[in-house]
Amino acid sequence: EADRRKDEFLAMLAHELRNPLAPIATAASLLAMAAHDPARVRQVGAVISRQTAHMTGLIDDLMDVSRVTRGLVSLDLHTGPLSQVIDDAVEQVRSLIDGRGHRLELQLAIGTAAIHGDRKRLVQVLANILGNAARYTPAGGHIVLAARIEHGSAVLEVRDNGIGMAPELLANAFELFHQGKRSADRNQGGLGIGLALVRSLVELHGGSVRAASDGEGRGSSFTVTLPLPDRGAAAPGQAGDGTPQAAAAGTGALRVLVVDDNTDAAELLAMFLGLLGYEVSVEFGAAAGLERARQIMPHVCLLDIGLPMMDGKELARRLRRLPGLERVRLAAMTGYGQPHDKRETDAAGFDAHFVKPVEPDLLAAWLAAVDR
Repeated sequence: EADRRKDEFLAMLAHELRNPLAPIATAASLLAMAAHDPARVRQVGAVISRQTAHMTGLIDDLMDVSRVTRGLVSLDLHTGPLSQVIDDAVEQVRSLIDGRGHRLELQLAIGTAAIHGDRKRLVQVLANILGNAARYTPAGGHIVLAARIEHGSAVLEVRDNGIGMAPELLANAFELFHQGKRSADRNQGGLGIGLALVRSLVELHGGSVRAASDGEGRGSSFTVTLPLPDRGAAAPGQAGDGTPQAAAAGTGALRVLVVDDNTDAAELLAMFLGLLGYEVSVEFGAAAGLERARQIMPHVCLLDIGLPMMDGKELARRLRRLPGLERVRLAAMTGYGQPHDKRETDAAGFDAHFVKPVEPDLLAAWLAAVDR
């Protein structure tokens, strides 16, 4: 049974990855054909951005489930407002809910309650459940998000009037790779791993999650219970996560060296940085990057970590040893974003750690700060 479910999952994965690839490939062709039509270019660019974000979400889920099954998920624990977790989760799925014409009703009785946990992961939990409610409820449905404090715990409940769950599906709702029977009218996409991640992340926070449904066609509900900090419900004055907004263009004074063996990625990044006003050089290997650095003496180096022959961390160490480059600013560009990955790049001398696909606004903000 486990092997059968894994085979189904692999087939599902191939299907789900092809879905965003198809419009991206079409968009690439359209860009070449409509290069002189700014409105069409903007429209096609928006499609690429949406589909890239969708594919990134799929890959992030795959990485998460891999870490969960190997016990490698670590939490970045802080105490902050429970209301902020709810707001962020709703914001993540708002376009999906609105796009399907659902009515989202909030029933919040949490006051200024604080929660001790990994805010990003808690948002992921709630957004996943809300997203499922939106996908598995016919257009124009009703979704309720209720939150209350009960016996020293926060209780978050999501209810919908959607397609519901048969008893056999309900019993396996949190099992890895389980998505129920797929059919033309019920294939809502996704990899069937979201609820397994929800359960694992909730349990890592010392909480619990349960599902309920009166049967097919009668809606579903998911209830998450999380322990509150011992010191009561007053939330400390911690604001947001400090995510920077789009930065102003560079002054042009910075010389930036990009080293990445993915030619397309390197050249597109160089194009983006050039539009920001920076002087950009590109190399596709570590040795070539080291030699170019000797020639141009860059102010900033953006280094792929997974370079062949000599990885980005070793390249960073060697760059730091070049006369005149002892204070060069180094940014790691990598597909790995766990705390231990960040510690490794810190140890190698990097000043910043960006997880691919790098968000342009974050990179632009960092470069603008360096440029000042």
